[in-house]
Amino acid sequence: MLKAVKQVRAAFSLLSPDDILKGAGKRVRFGLVALGNSGYSDMEDFLLPGSHSRDAQAAQIFRAGSPDSPADVDLVLYERGLSNPPGTYSYDPDDQEGSVAAILSGNDDIHLALARQFPVFRQQVVDRIIHNVARENALFAVATALPDVVPNLMELPWAFGEWASDTAFLTANQIRMAFLIAAACGQEVGFSHQKIEALTIGASAFGWRAIARELVGKIPLGGGLIPKGAIAYAGTYVVGKGLERVHHANVKLTRDESRGVYQAAFERGKNVVQSLVK
Repeated sequence: MLKAVKQVRAAFSLLSPDDILKGAGKRVRFGLVALGNSGYSDMEDFLLPGSHSRDAQAAQIFRAGSPDSPADVDLVLYERGLSNPPGTYSYDPDDQEGSVAAILSGNDDIHLALARQFPVFRQQVVDRIIHNVARENALFAVATALPDVVPNLMELPWAFGEWASDTAFLTANQIRMAFLIAAACGQEVGFSHQKIEALTIGASAFGWRAIARELVGKIPLGGGLIPKGAIAYAGTYVVGKGLERVHHANVKLTRDESRGVYQAAFERGKNVVQSLVK
């Protein structure tokens, strides 16, 4: 236990909240193209609903042809009905989620910045963060159980080497997820700001990791790989959904809600792990 705690502490030292904040703080500028004031207003309300302060972000949204429009913007959004060139996006007021998904697709490098600066992107960005980190943890759990299954860990955000236990990696990666979700939700990021989340994640790690080890030991012929990876996925997913609930509603998941989320995530995790093993 003492060795594991030391490894987790060493793993935490590799996390960089400042790098996450730097990425989230990148200024994203939208250029809007519409036929008239009504179309422009609809797209402005889409990007910055009335419940959010528009003044702080107004300089990042520009109407085509306005005197203050810069020569270059990061993303160009067209009113529905207008033909938009390749590399630009069309706003559909009847399918706002589809419009968000289309903008996020292919713009991985500014996901955090979009979510932090424009609330309409937060739900989908947080969902992607949770799934991606849960998948990374499932991959690492499988790789440490049977290295020959996944010989290349280059797709992980970082790895610690032979000294790091899977508990250390999975726990630290969940802390990283907490930083990413906080950044996406417009909150401050760092150990001092997420200390409660960090303590909760650290305390829960050993319990569900023990369950995974027991499964691997009892199921013969490597059959425990699937549940081990699925547990890593589901445990991480529940943590992520709990963090999301706190940021959005300032309340925790109930025990029953956590159980339901875990069960659904475990089934999804089995499919994820099966694809990883293949």
